[in-house]
Amino acid sequence: MVLRWLTTTDHKVIGNLYLVTAFCFFLGAGLMALMMRAELAQPGMQLISQEQYNQLFTVHGTIMMLLFATPLFAGFANAVMPLQIGAPDVAFPRLNAFTYWVYLLGGLMVVSGFLTPGGAADFGWFAYAPLNGPVFSPGIGGDLWTMGLVVAGLSTILGSVNFIATILCLRAPGMTMFRMPLFTWNVLFTSILALLAFPVLSAALLALEADRKFGAHVYDPANGGAVLWQHLFWFFGHPEVYIVALPFFGVVSEILPVFSRKPLFGYIGLVGATAVITVLSAVVWAHHMFATGAVLLPFFSLMSFLIAVPTGVKFFNWIGTMWKGSLSFETPMLWAIGFLVTFLLGGLSGVLIASPPLDFHVTDSYFIVAHLHYVLFGTVVFAMFGGFYFWWPKLTGRLLNERLGKAHFWLTLIGFQVTFLVQHWLGAEGMPRRYADYLPADGFTALNSISSLGALLLGVSTLVFLYNVWWTTTHAPKVGVEDPWGFGRSLEWATSCPPPRHNFLALPRIRSDSPAFWINHPEADEERPVPLPSGPRDTPGTADTGETAGTAGTGDGAGTAGAADAAERRSS
Repeated sequence: MVLRWLTTTDHKVIGNLYLVTAFCFFLGAGLMALMMRAELAQPGMQLISQEQYNQLFTVHGTIMMLLFATPLFAGFANAVMPLQIGAPDVAFPRLNAFTYWVYLLGGLMVVSGFLTPGGAADFGWFAYAPLNGPVFSPGIGGDLWTMGLVVAGLSTILGSVNFIATILCLRAPGMTMFRMPLFTWNVLFTSILALLAFPVLSAALLALEADRKFGAHVYDPANGGAVLWQHLFWFFGHPEVYIVALPFFGVVSEILPVFSRKPLFGYIGLVGATAVITVLSAVVWAHHMFATGAVLLPFFSLMSFLIAVPTGVKFFNWIGTMWKGSLSFETPMLWAIGFLVTFLLGGLSGVLIASPPLDFHVTDSYFIVAHLHYVLFGTVVFAMFGGFYFWWPKLTGRLLNERLGKAHFWLTLIGFQVTFLVQHWLGAEGMPRRYADYLPADGFTALNSISSLGALLLGVSTLVFLYNVWWTTTHAPKVGVEDPWGFGRSLEWATSCPPPRHNFLALPRIRSDSPAFWINHPEADEERPVPLPSGPRDTPGTADTGETAGTAGTGDGAGTAGAADAAERRSS
């Protein structure tokens, strides 16, 4: 097994490697967050020193943005996108394997700073100058952080080229661009955006290393270098927000139609909104720099307000997909709805701080911490778990336990809201971000204690998921059909769970943007949702119903019958 992983060029195995590795980084960053919240639960230094606290929040942010969320996009893209377009593999399989190992090397370089005498990088994940220079951060941990991100960024650049080539060149006959699933469209736009943003980050980091090792003075504050670093970093940094968001918009766009039993509402509008977001995300970077006084406030404020418009179009279409549908609330649907609620709240606070006067008031406070977690955790983590529960049978051949999945969802939703909702109030009351301590007289103790309790609940919710994975691996029956949900629409639901080495034994005819749905439901009416079965509805993946995964999620055996009909039609 290990040798197979080390030598594989199968996009599905590489996708699983990305997903597992990114999730391991997520767990590590989560433990760092728990240590920080434990430290902040009460005034005074309880557990760690201020230097260690600085290292923790630096590496926590770096992992979550660059070693978890970005590679997670590559994991889902590898695992699902070739299946959705009917490709046997990605365009460059060996390059694909290379990108994974480069990512792993870069990530290990970043976290290995903890093993050095001076500790890991401690200047924040955005490494503001002059704190990132040799005077204030002389240790080797800063060099490992800098060059580790250069190496990991190379992985993202090469992977993006591979994804673009795959989507443009390897689509199956009949799979026109406007028959591609929304997830594949979002992978395409995300890859284009990554090719714009990551080379800028790599160049900025190489210049930083030249400052640190060769005295280049590129980011010398006396020459305006501190503001130059902010421009270069945020020109990468804001597109990065959408590099990690757009793929998960696509995940939600795949889940909602399946559990609404309706076609996706406003397909063209969603593609157009994704394109507009891709363009606008490259012209709003300086809203992170309002407080510097060195940017054109009216322009960047207007662009920041405008980017809410295509996002609003997406929300309108997602709600339109569910409107008057035959809704069912399996675990993937719960995560998708949790994503909608949480990301909406984060977007609303984003509209607030797009106004410079409000931003001046709350910049570098816990209000910003709350906003970015609502936007990023609400997007990446909620949609990630939705994608896990949705595609787990396609990736592994087994359905995750439904009851454990719902417990996991509610614990995560409640824990998240308790952790980060109160941080808006902390920020409004003036608590600065990145501080390791505060005074009892500041009045922050009660809200910080509540936030820390919520973080503990988030940690417990993750343990529930890990137990679910173990239980499913050891106890759940194998899925016996191509589409265990019964109403899958895109092409990955027209092959076995898990798929064969080159994905399809025979490709079905592709005549619409929902080829698998029409194979399994030729009798359906496109103008109305497929009705729910009238009798009691079985729940997929439960531990004690005794049902097989083959009939799960359909209630009337539509998944099994549809798969059998599909096999009969293909054989004839």
